[in-house]
Amino acid sequence: MIGASIQKAVALLQMEKIVAIPTETVYGLAGNAYSPKAVSAIFEAKNRPSFDPLIVHVADSSRIAEVSREIPAALQPIIDQFMPGPLTVLLPKNEKISDLVTAGSDLVAVRIPANQLTQKLLQSIDFPLTAPSANPFGYISPTQAEHVEAQLGDKIPYILDGGACEVGVESTIVGMEAGQITIFRKGGTPIEDIEQVVGPVKVRAHSSSNPEAPGMLKSHYAPKVPFQVGEIKALMSKHVGKKIGVLSFTEIYPGIPAAHQRQLSLNGNLREAAQHLFAAMRYLDGQELDIILAEWMPEEGLGRAINDRLKRASA
Repeated sequence: MIGASIQKAVALLQMEKIVAIPTETVYGLAGNAYSPKAVSAIFEAKNRPSFDPLIVHVADSSRIAEVSREIPAALQPIIDQFMPGPLTVLLPKNEKISDLVTAGSDLVAVRIPANQLTQKLLQSIDFPLTAPSANPFGYISPTQAEHVEAQLGDKIPYILDGGACEVGVESTIVGMEAGQITIFRKGGTPIEDIEQVVGPVKVRAHSSSNPEAPGMLKSHYAPKVPFQVGEIKALMSKHVGKKIGVLSFTEIYPGIPAAHQRQLSLNGNLREAAQHLFAAMRYLDGQELDIILAEWMPEEGLGRAINDRLKRASA
């Protein structure tokens, strides 16, 4: 059921039920972070492996202390500058956060979403929410309430509709490793923006198993149709005779039906491209194609996060 009632969402969450919620990045599947029952229901609904940790959402920076023992001094300027927003920080967890949430890690991933509806929701409850993306594990993340309903509508009692997500890719995850500020997942806050605040940072590659942060698995965000990334014309020559879908940055490709193409930003805007990415992938995945061909984005700004998602969708 899709609706815009914060009161209904609050009531369900207080009963340890799970609810889909909007954020500026993607829609999340939320439950009481202190409730093993609710957290287990999230894993079950998503068919998510228990070794993949979850992100905990709080209303504001004053409530980080509800889930974490401390904030490393080096991360405080990042929190001050980019939260609320599409950023997650890895912090030492406190005793209220179970190993089920963190997949046994002593670190908890914490985020303050900027979406106004979810902000009101978080301010209306006295517990934090754990909320991975509201999609079956490994599949394309949802950026509209209707995407959630199509994938998980029969498994969750309520979808809080906040409209289309403004950012469109998951949050950047940042933490400390060997005393150095480290990016564990590229996402909606560009690495260049973070480096303007704290200087050069280390960027981690994804993990193929036992990830140290949410969203680090090698294969993720994938459509059901085979998906390849590279130079589109060269890839097309390898798939002559097949029903091809094309996901490009700006270019329209002659010879491919318009209904089988999606351009992420005709004017070459990477923020617009990120906003459209998952919806475009989802659309092409529903067109009865033999293969979807995508091209790399410029490796700068949000292009780096988009390329990360394209790489893992094709893994």
